[in-house]
Amino acid sequence: MLLPYLLLAAYLLAVNLYAFLWVRTQRRAAEGRARGGSGNARLLLAGLLGGALGGYIAMLALRFKTDNLLPMLLLPLMIVLNGYLVYALVRGGWAVLR
Repeated sequence: MLLPYLLLAAYLLAVNLYAFLWVRTQRRAAEGRARGGSGNARLLLAGLLGGALGGYIAMLALRFKTDNLLPMLLLPLMIVLNGYLVYALVRGGWAVLR
């Protein structure tokens, strides 16, 4: 009975770590070039899949600057959505997925 919760925690940890590392990689790549794409689509996809918190923390901690305002507005909304979905899964049981 504990296995689904451990799998959920491992999944969320992995997705948040991926989002954090993606922002760090983009930050380092941006230091070497004057202009270019920032990879916002991949960050938003990781945020939608559960890594919004890791991506947002990385953006604040690493002072990641983006030309697009969309990630700064959508990631906090995705944090709330991800939190609600995790709450619904844990509180309501796994019957939602069946």
